[in-house]
Amino acid sequence: MNKAVFLAAVLAFASCKKESSEKTDQTNETYSEGESAKAKTPEELGKELFEGTGNCFACHQPDQKVIGPSIKEIAKIYKDKNGNIVTFLKGNAEPIVDPSQFAVMKTNFAITQAMSDEELKAIETYINSHLK
Repeated sequence: MNKAVFLAAVLAFASCKKESSEKTDQTNETYSEGESAKAKTPEELGKELFEGTGNCFACHQPDQKVIGPSIKEIAKIYKDKNGNIVTFLKGNAEPIVDPSQFAVMKTNFAITQAMSDEELKAIETYINSHLK
C-alpha cells in the first residue's frame, strides 16, 4: 500500500513539474516573439516584401537585368522621370522603365494591389535605397 501511495505521489509531482516547465517555455516563447517583432525600418520592410511576399526578386536583381530591369535601373529612371512607384504598383500608372516587359509585370499586380500603402511605400524606399 505504501508503494502505491509513494508511486502516486511521484507521478503527481512529475506531472506538476512538467506543467511548470511548459508554462516557463510558453513565457520564454512569448518573450522571444516580442523581441523578434521589433519595428523594422521602411527599407528593411521593403526588402523583406521585395524578396518575400512580393516575389519581386524573381525578376529584379540589384545590379543586373534578369527578366525585368535591375533595381538600380528602376530607381534611377523613376527618380529621373519623377515617377511614382507606389502608383505603378497599384496598377494606376503606365510603365516607364521597360514597357515591353509590362505584360509580365502586370501578372504581379494581384500581389501588389493587395498590399497596404505602407507596404508599397516600403518597397519604394527599398528600391530607392539602391541609388546610394
